[in-house]
Amino acid sequence: MANRLSEETSPYLLQHQGNPVDWYPWGEEALQRSQTEQKPIFLSIGYSACHWCHVMEHESFENEEIAEFLNSHFICIKVDREERPDLDQIYMNAVQLMTGRGGWPMSVFLTPDQRPFFGGTYWPPMARMNMPGFDQVIRAVDDAWQNRREQAVEQASELTRHLQQLEVESPSAALLDESLLSHAVAELTRAFDFQHGGFGSAPKFPHSMGLQFLLRAWFRTRDSHLLDMVTLNLDRMAQGGIYDHLAGGFARYSVDARWLVPHFEKMLYDNALLVTAYLEAYCATNHDRYAKVVTETLDYILTSMTDHDGGFHSTEDADSEGEEGKFYVWSLQEIQEVLGADIAERFCYVYDVTEEGNFEGQNILNLPKSLEQCAKARDWDVESLQQEMAAARQQLLARRDQRIRPGKDDKILVSWNGLMIDAMARAAVVLQEPRYLEAACKSAEFIWQQLYSETGQLLHCWRTGQAKLTAYLDDYANLMNSFVTLYESSFQEHWLERANQLAQILLEHFQDKQRGGFFFTADDHENLITRNKDFHDSSVPSGNSMAATALLRLGKLTGNQQLLEAAERTLQVAIKVMQQSPSAAGQMLMALDFWLSEIPEIVLVGNLQTAEMADLLQQLQQAYFPNRVIACRDPDSLPETDGVLDGVFQGKLPVTETPTLFVCKNYACQQPVTGVSEILSVWQQLAAGEQLTN
Repeated sequence: MANRLSEETSPYLLQHQGNPVDWYPWGEEALQRSQTEQKPIFLSIGYSACHWCHVMEHESFENEEIAEFLNSHFICIKVDREERPDLDQIYMNAVQLMTGRGGWPMSVFLTPDQRPFFGGTYWPPMARMNMPGFDQVIRAVDDAWQNRREQAVEQASELTRHLQQLEVESPSAALLDESLLSHAVAELTRAFDFQHGGFGSAPKFPHSMGLQFLLRAWFRTRDSHLLDMVTLNLDRMAQGGIYDHLAGGFARYSVDARWLVPHFEKMLYDNALLVTAYLEAYCATNHDRYAKVVTETLDYILTSMTDHDGGFHSTEDADSEGEEGKFYVWSLQEIQEVLGADIAERFCYVYDVTEEGNFEGQNILNLPKSLEQCAKARDWDVESLQQEMAAARQQLLARRDQRIRPGKDDKILVSWNGLMIDAMARAAVVLQEPRYLEAACKSAEFIWQQLYSETGQLLHCWRTGQAKLTAYLDDYANLMNSFVTLYESSFQEHWLERANQLAQILLEHFQDKQRGGFFFTADDHENLITRNKDFHDSSVPSGNSMAATALLRLGKLTGNQQLLEAAERTLQVAIKVMQQSPSAAGQMLMALDFWLSEIPEIVLVGNLQTAEMADLLQQLQQAYFPNRVIACRDPDSLPETDGVLDGVFQGKLPVTETPTLFVCKNYACQQPVTGVSEILSVWQQLAAGEQLTN
């Protein structure tokens, strides 16, 4: 019989509806029963694409004996970390304090008042490999609760005090200056793998925000060494098995140091963040290979990860037919069967396919050498090889599409959609691909209509027609940031009006008005054991770093000093994180780089429908100077009502019938510039990091 999870919408929770464990979702019913019966809570947190979550479910939660013991001695609560990141952050901090490490599945034992007293991650069902068995763990925890409860409660109280102290971070007395940036560059350089790219050793994660920060450091210093680090990293990832060479898109991380063997799940947020990193590298270097990665990845999102209503789905699983990676790997024989002997021979040389295989007897497609290097080594014509390999990839993709696909978590999360809307909108204008802007606008409009209530409250997730759960800091911050990008990509001013609405909610309900920064939950959120503040980037930017980023962009664009001051206070609170953990502060460092820069406020006035204006905007968007804001308006098509940009455009009228450019810095405006060649000269000066001459 199905348990209580059968009433949920989360694919992860629904995966557990047939377990013999008497699972509850997090909520009043389970918490009240724990209080009434004075039974501890067994809290299990995971997500649908998590391989080891599936393993623990099969080994332990489908085990009748284990389930019977859990049901008798605990109140069992199952949580989707993607639906409840507030709970995940709090109890992950607890597990890390207890064990020194974290991960999923996360298993935590709580007192009836929700305080943690024991926890860990994956346990096998019975003891093996120097690990205690889950059967031993639950019996030991029950024994402690029955016979040493006072000690367990005291441990829970002490741990909770530590968790609460983590959130009492005050603004640093240190200065917000370039020394923070140079220190971060030195630390990232020290951790960099100059052979394979990336930071640290295996397992290796993309760290896209660190790469974007290094690009900004290169722009600021013109140190070519930093640009070389970024391009090495991006090239190795795009050549490795972490990249899907047939359909596009990146897997979560690589289990080895050279990006060959991925953890095969594909996450929406990774692909959004990596698209932005590759897009910025394309603007900085003009290397077409980066534009190719962006196009292939976004096409994968549109083909496989986009809901018919417009939102973007969350994840594709690592497993299919019960095996991790089965959907993605190839045998030599199957490739020969699909391509024929001659083309298969060349394809296998290029993509590292052998009889023995490079992964458990099978082959993960990857490029040990670039196509250009392969052509040179074998004396092949490079253009012919490129065309032949493109056709071969399409044939293999068609064959792969006949396989049973991995499971997909099709819920729509506002925070992750915000990241992908931003990436799609940026790519649309850089690559001149209107369908990406159309997809970004459709997702944003869907969220605004389906997940933003009439009372002004944003909700966190949507699935099968149901929007639910009060939104978190990163929902507001990521969506606000994406709305600013949508404005700068389309110059439709309603996006800024909406961004401003979200900003006001952030300031009113999330801001720590005493110390600065923002809480992860609003002031009217469910009362948990602590109110978390999120400053460290994980696989996604921290809520505070994205709030600072979005507030700076919106504040500079609209001239709203209140937003800029809130961003500055957030940066001040984050100084210690930037000093001590720069690898976990990439997004905050980018916000600081923005704050320290002399931001050019670029205002273009003229007819948006002319070829002249289109060419100017295209060249502006394709140039790499990351710290700027852009406003554009046609004086003959003014908004019907007062808007947030009225002050920006006040007094700025076209000097002639051609576009007119106004550039302002530090509250002072340059002389207006007219004429296409003159305006393009300004773009070149800005992209070179030069002071404007007029």
